[in-house]
Amino acid sequence: VSGIGAAIKLLDNAIQDFVVLEKAEALGGTWRDNTYPGCACDVPSHLYSYSFAQKADWSRVFARQSEILDYIGDTAKQHKLEPYIHYSEPLESATWDEAAMRWQVQTAKGRYSARVLISCTGYLHEPQMPKLPGLEKFPGKVFHSSRWDHAHELEGERVAVIGTGASAIQFIPEIQPKVRSLTVYQRTPH
Repeated sequence: VSGIGAAIKLLDNAIQDFVVLEKAEALGGTWRDNTYPGCACDVPSHLYSYSFAQKADWSRVFARQSEILDYIGDTAKQHKLEPYIHYSEPLESATWDEAAMRWQVQTAKGRYSARVLISCTGYLHEPQMPKLPGLEKFPGKVFHSSRWDHAHELEGERVAVIGTGASAIQFIPEIQPKVRSLTVYQRTPH
C-alpha cells in the first residue's frame, strides 16, 4: 500500500524512472494475504483512503478485506502503475555503494542500481506462530489466521485460538456458531 502511494507521488512529480518490486503475484499486502472469516479494518474505513484518492462511499465504517483490496487495486489501475510494478520479485539485498553513490539492489530476477531506495515493506505480512512445546506433534490442524485454510471445515471441531488481537476479534464471532467448542488463549490483555 505504501509502495503504491510512493509510486503515484513519483509520477505526480514527473519521475518515471523507477520500479516497484512486489514480492507477491498481486498487489495488496496484508489485504491480499489475510482472508480469514470476518476480515476487516479495525479503524474507520476512510483512513484507508489515500489523501489524493479519497473514497467517500465505503460500504461500512469498518470495511471488509475485499473492499479495501479492491480500492487498492483500483487506485493503482487509475494511476496506471502496472508498467512500473515487477511482480514476484522480492528484494534479496540492498547495499549502499559509497564510491558510486548508489544503492545496489539484488533480486532473484536481477540487479538494479538506484540513487534512491524507498523501503515500503509492510510489517503485517509474515505470520508469527507461537513457539509452543509439542506443537509439531499435535495431530490436529494448525494454521495462522493470516494463512487461513479455507479448505479445512471447522464445523463441529474443537478449536483453540491463541491471541485476542484484531484478527481474533474479527474471526472468532464468525467461527463460533459453527464449532463444537471454542477456547481462546490470551497472553496479554488489551
